[in-house]
Amino acid sequence: QVQLVESGGGLVQTGGSLRLSCAASGGIFSINAMGWYRQAPGKQRERVAHITSGGSANYADSVKGRFTISRDNAKNMVSLQMNSLKPEDTAVYYCNAVLRIGPLNHDYEYWGQGTQVTVSS
Repeated sequence: QVQLVESGGGLVQTGGSLRLSCAASGGIFSINAMGWYRQAPGKQRERVAHITSGGSANYADSVKGRFTISRDNAKNMVSLQMNSLKPEDTAVYYCNAVLRIGPLNHDYEYWGQGTQVTVSS
């Protein structure tokens, strides 16, 4: 059974840094794209950063220049380095992966359970 497990959330002051990590496990054949989303109270979930299997990354305008996404294909892991954090970055952050569990299976989207990031002013 596929699982995505996030770690690294917490409380930080404005201007601080956090690093989120996500490990995918459970009979995975291949992973296409991986990414991070966030959802603040009362708001819709939004994509923060996305990275392909080839390493091509893109970011939401609100985090460009501050956040960096990376992945380790050998370990089925994706990380998000978050610098210069702002109170508006406060949200639950979710790991996302588009993967398949066998060579003839379709890609499916999986989600982690979420990790809270709180930036105090």
